[in-house]
Amino acid sequence: MIIIGIHGLANKPAADVKKEWWKSALLEGLKRNCARTSDQLPFDFVYWADLRYDPAVTFEQNPEPYYHDDTQGGPFPSYAAHKWIEMFNNITAVIGDEISFLDMHTGVARVGDFILERDLQDLAAYYEEQNFRNTARERLHDKLREHAGKRIMLIAHSMGSIIAYDVLRSLGREASPPSIDHFVTIGSPLGMPHVKMKIYEENDLVRTPTIVGRWTNFADRRDIVAVDAKLADDYEANDQGVKVVDVPVINAYKSPADRGPPSKPNYHKSYGYLRTPELSTLIRGFI
Repeated sequence: MIIIGIHGLANKPAADVKKEWWKSALLEGLKRNCARTSDQLPFDFVYWADLRYDPAVTFEQNPEPYYHDDTQGGPFPSYAAHKWIEMFNNITAVIGDEISFLDMHTGVARVGDFILERDLQDLAAYYEEQNFRNTARERLHDKLREHAGKRIMLIAHSMGSIIAYDVLRSLGREASPPSIDHFVTIGSPLGMPHVKMKIYEENDLVRTPTIVGRWTNFADRRDIVAVDAKLADDYEANDQGVKVVDVPVINAYKSPADRGPPSKPNYHKSYGYLRTPELSTLIRGFI
């Protein structure tokens, strides 16, 4: 049994630091949400930021590091119990789609274009630079092969979910591929039309990868990268009938008080997703 993570867009801290922070966020969620006291967690990590950036972000340069959130006790806020749930449901019921909701909530017009042009420069490079694309895929491919034979949960954040999806589809065409018990996407842009078009061009069908036993997609509706939070509308089931299940969450990450504007929220931050009660419950059942 192993949990494997792959990070998202933009420059990151060094690989060993980023791996440790992801694991720490998962453990913090398990402790606060599930009352799990053990610090043992079978975890491995795929790092690709060095393919695009040099040097890595130092701790002093990082405005949004992982930190143990001790501002409140008890579990992190769950979506079902959050005070904003009624507002979310009312707005989306009237407007009818996630993009309009985000336009209203963020004040950003044409959210999809804004993301592609400004926030997803790494994604543009991924589709345009073959060497970068192939090397990023190879790192995840090799990591999955390394753990073949184990029960694998693959957690992919942001652009890492696109790399992961592409690798899983490719592995499904190989002889004797590793199987993925649970594919988990967090803050994923896989619902964006541009991304789905690229998937269709490479694979013909936009569906759950063949080698995936379960696929759960977690998204905060305020996260502009996960602009379409409902992947189930876009991805067909695989041959085994496995279809993506969309789970809304509350990403409660806020920057530490000593970094920039105090308590600035980031609804896309990986650490916030990794500490959500919904993901903690999933991991608790897996381990």
